[in-house]
Amino acid sequence: MSVVIPTLNEESTIAGIVGIIRESLMERVPLVDEIMVVDSGSEDRTCELAAAAGARVFQASQIAGELGDHPGKGENLWKSQFVTRGSICVFIDGDILDFHEGFVTGLVGPLVENASLQYVKGFYRRPLQVASGALEEGGGRVSELLVRPFFSLFYPQLCAFHQPLAGEYAVRRGLLERLSFPTGYAVEAAHLIDVLALQGIDAFAQCDLHSRRHRNRPLDELGAMSCTILHALLQRAQRDGKLELSEELVNSYLRPHGSGVTETPIPTQERPPFVSLNALSHTS
Repeated sequence: MSVVIPTLNEESTIAGIVGIIRESLMERVPLVDEIMVVDSGSEDRTCELAAAAGARVFQASQIAGELGDHPGKGENLWKSQFVTRGSICVFIDGDILDFHEGFVTGLVGPLVENASLQYVKGFYRRPLQVASGALEEGGGRVSELLVRPFFSLFYPQLCAFHQPLAGEYAVRRGLLERLSFPTGYAVEAAHLIDVLALQGIDAFAQCDLHSRRHRNRPLDELGAMSCTILHALLQRAQRDGKLELSEELVNSYLRPHGSGVTETPIPTQERPPFVSLNALSHTS
């Protein structure tokens, strides 16, 4: 089993996450075979601390360099397929403040116990960090304001997911290699739609991981993230015959600025399924 942690400037949390996995699930109990950190070019000590804690650390840009490089979390996850060996891949975000070993065991357990399951998604309470402390509810704003309404209208079978954008999930390698990867933050929501199409709703399970605290992003960042996610979701809805777009989607997030607008480019590239690369290599 492989644990994959995508990172970008996570020096305050990464060593603790890697250390808990290594000590609890590699040394004390031989459950995890490898811990991989795939980094997006951190400018802090993330890579140094992750390596010292026991992870193998890679720069996404240096994996399969002949295939180019894109910025974004989804790119890191896609590139991880070139360096991992496990038949089950567990993905964990690198900014979790209250990480515990159950983030791994809870996700992989259903796959070990039930051979028909293919994909296990974590869920949890999402306290919202504010200046005066932490609220018990209020996190997961993009999920509640964008993804859940979109699923309600177009993919109601997916509305049972408590945290559709959770970065903590476990997938069997055989299924993972059949998925395309949006290179940015749309990867988790897009995968739910694609797994539903490939395997049906019975391939999924969820695991209650209790609570998850991490750094909360400001609204302007959440707006760009939401635009990226919506771009991928609309393309899938059109692919699945649920709507027809009258023209090609723009690749920017627009916000008012004075009498005009500011334009923030969003990542809209997608990486192909890993199995398609293997097929190409066999025919070349």
